[in-house]
Amino acid sequence: MVRPVESITASGGVVVGEGPKRVYGIDLGTTYSAIAYVDEHGKPAIVPNQESERITPSVILFDGDQVIVGNTAKESARVEPHRVVTRVKQHMGDPNFVFEHEGQAFGPEDISSFILRKVVGDAAVALGEPITDVVITCPAYFGTAEREATANAGRLAGLNVRAILNEPTAGAIAYGLERGEDQVVLVYDLGGGTFDVTMIEIKDRLIRVICTGGDHRLGGLLWDEAIVMHLAEEFRSQTGETSDPLDDPEVLNDLFLQAERGKKTLTQREKAPFRITHAGRQARVELERTRFEEISRHLLDRTIELTREMLGEASAKGYSRFDKIILVGGATRMPQVRGRIVEEFGIEPELFDPDEAVAKGAALFALKESLLDQVHDFLTIRTGAEADANGPVDLAQVSDEEVAEALDHLEQELGFTLTGPVRTLVRTRIVNVLSKGLGVVARDDRGRDVIVYLLPRNAEVPLERSTDFGTDADDQAAVDIRVMSGDRESTDPADCQEVGVATLELPEGLPARSPIRVRFAISRDGRLDLTAADLTGGRSIEVRFQTEAVLSAEEVAERSTALRLLNVS
Repeated sequence: MVRPVESITASGGVVVGEGPKRVYGIDLGTTYSAIAYVDEHGKPAIVPNQESERITPSVILFDGDQVIVGNTAKESARVEPHRVVTRVKQHMGDPNFVFEHEGQAFGPEDISSFILRKVVGDAAVALGEPITDVVITCPAYFGTAEREATANAGRLAGLNVRAILNEPTAGAIAYGLERGEDQVVLVYDLGGGTFDVTMIEIKDRLIRVICTGGDHRLGGLLWDEAIVMHLAEEFRSQTGETSDPLDDPEVLNDLFLQAERGKKTLTQREKAPFRITHAGRQARVELERTRFEEISRHLLDRTIELTREMLGEASAKGYSRFDKIILVGGATRMPQVRGRIVEEFGIEPELFDPDEAVAKGAALFALKESLLDQVHDFLTIRTGAEADANGPVDLAQVSDEEVAEALDHLEQELGFTLTGPVRTLVRTRIVNVLSKGLGVVARDDRGRDVIVYLLPRNAEVPLERSTDFGTDADDQAAVDIRVMSGDRESTDPADCQEVGVATLELPEGLPARSPIRVRFAISRDGRLDLTAADLTGGRSIEVRFQTEAVLSAEEVAERSTALRLLNVS
């Protein structure tokens, strides 16, 4: 289903003279989440939660009208799995995912909003100030529905979502701020539930995403699952028990908790011990690192396959080499990752702040956007009547000296030093790419339905393009414009995901092949606008796409009121 919606772009930063207002960066992760801001020294800093942990498990426990997020919820999965939700990020944008508790139904946006309320609420207490404006990260491989669902989760949590930022781009921003030299880096981002691999060019005043690839279902949780499957097999072998321990929800959750701990142990030691209890029987298993690497090798193979696919696309765009590989995401701590990358590419990868880099990069991006708004406001006021006559100040046409003067003024207002790297970041252009190709279903000369792509995968955004089509029959009453997204730009609709359908009503009497012009415009954070026009009769439609998986603005407002009745801690 497609419906036109109002613009949801947040307004600019703080008007000069109103005082500082921080914008925070949030890594909303599959397994762990974190929040960061830029401190008075111009450095990104993680805000610990109320339990003094720098990252919060993205696990939710429902207990009456109380919602508990974090380690307590995670441990409760052992004994109350029916009350616990994990890995909700993997369901963002999925209309079929619903968690029911005491007669209430919760979608992935609802549950993600509880995670956001937890990390934001704890940070507000720790810093002694309200938190309203945020930048939230998502996998580069998220499409339109997943990105909009992520933004809606923030709105349901009562937040002003300034932007949805790709996780590898956030990692590159944090990395690029610390490394001044020009370079092309490969960001290998293996998190708890997703894998992204992205080639990024870092230059003076430019962070350009060249290509991205990955799989939003491939992450460290699958390594945990490989351990769980192995433990269940060993249990049956040792005990002769015919019933499957994986069929018992409490045993299954316990095995996953042990698997995560054991995986971490195997990053430091050659062996990890496990104990499995099921159906009155018990087994002890000692898993060696070499065996762990054997049972999970197919997962690592897949990351390398996706990396090589992305490198092929980058080469076609003229980038045949890279200078460094940086590892982001907690799962990259596994020794097998470093070893395999060295084996495949002959480069020693650099482990870069795997748990915190994404949140810190989001905080830096948030500061950049906020400062840009405030610099713009300062220069607009400074130019006075000229700005009123000629429209907003174009910062691309402003000299370095004028921007420096504006930043000096803001330094006094904000009360902290804007360091050299932060000042450079303000003028740095960040260029992203489209993670999935976007097109429409059309009928070819043989009468087959095929995808015609208007926006190709890995094209730079923002971007807009139009293509002319023809009506299929004489006196056609309407045209259904079926919008599709594809990972590999297959022309078969069965290989693609439907974004939505827009209908253009036509005047009577049009002959077959009457021209219909379709225009796609994609924003920098992945929101798609469509315009379709009947070039003969002059009728047209304009639609901002929302799939039925995504709440409308009205639904978000209504849902937000209901969710606030639940106490989140």
